Amino acid sequence: MANLMKRWTMDGLGRDRLVLSEVEIPAPGPGEVLVKTGALSLNYRDKMVVEGGMGLDLQFPFTPLSDLAGTVAAVGPGVTRFAVGARVISTFVPHWIDGPARGSAAAPAYPTLGGLHQGVAAEYIVLSEEVLSTAPAGLTDAEASTLPVAGLTAWFALIEEGRLAPGQTVALQGTGGVSLFGLQIAKAAGARVIVTSGDDDKLARALALGADHGVNRLKVNWAQEVIALTGGRGADHILEVAGGDNFDRSIAAAAVRGQIAVIGLLEGSELKGTVFPMLLKQLAVRGLVVGHRRALEDFVRFVDQQGLKPVIDHEYAFADLHAALDHLDRGPFGKIVLKV
Repeated sequence: MANLMKRWTMDGLGRDRLVLSEVEIPAPGPGEVLVKTGALSLNYRDKMVVEGGMGLDLQFPFTPLSDLAGTVAAVGPGVTRFAVGARVISTFVPHWIDGPARGSAAAPAYPTLGGLHQGVAAEYIVLSEEVLSTAPAGLTDAEASTLPVAGLTAWFALIEEGRLAPGQTVALQGTGGVSLFGLQIAKAAGARVIVTSGDDDKLARALALGADHGVNRLKVNWAQEVIALTGGRGADHILEVAGGDNFDRSIAAAAVRGQIAVIGLLEGSELKGTVFPMLLKQLAVRGLVVGHRRALEDFVRFVDQQGLKPVIDHEYAFADLHAALDHLDRGPFGKIVLKV
């Protein structure tokens, strides 16, 4: 093993502060493993952290990104969960194994990789064995790297918390990573899927993936179209990725006793919605910060059992992080991945 590796670091906020540097390969301590990175997956949240910090107390020099797939290269004393050669993926919230997340009403916790904790944009990374999950046997590293945030968020919203049932209707907004995972999970669970987008080409691709209906949100009122497509019932599950005024359309589109999982804020950090229909419909509105390790392990088993293949828009070389972030700005169909 060489003594040096490449790692992306920042000494301040902004893409212009993001540089590729050469540092020594770290050694794992007690309970830790050294992972040789195979691939990294980008999330919109990574772009927000790099550009503005998201209000987080970042520790500089800071390494971004949270989603990794790779192979265990070495283990420290006392490690029992993984051996050298094991294929692994990261978890977004370290040490959230199961059950309720940490935090309080006054200080809800957000202790994530690539945030409060250093990120994983490096050729090698040392992590606690508790932070890792076994990678799906049927996926490449590039595919597996898309599971920790986008895949698990969709799984947590629809299955872990949503208890999605066959025959229910799921409305998905856009064709980013979470929505396309939601499409694949929902169809495998026997649900009906409606996808909204402002791009007819992307809608056609979503239909080819198995969506039952595609709605161009720029041409029609997508909420009214969802109501019409369901014979007036509305959607049982909605993944709200935009925020802002779009939340009111999610309320309108939801079925009586429907569920809205708030997972994004592409159109603003405030939710604007009409309260009366939310009360009349007895809607459940839930905010999500991805999910815990046990749910990720459940999802990994599901992926292997179903033969699910994540949708990757483009794979970039590790050195091309800036180009990958530019692609993220343009709105990919599925996920953007860095091959390491």
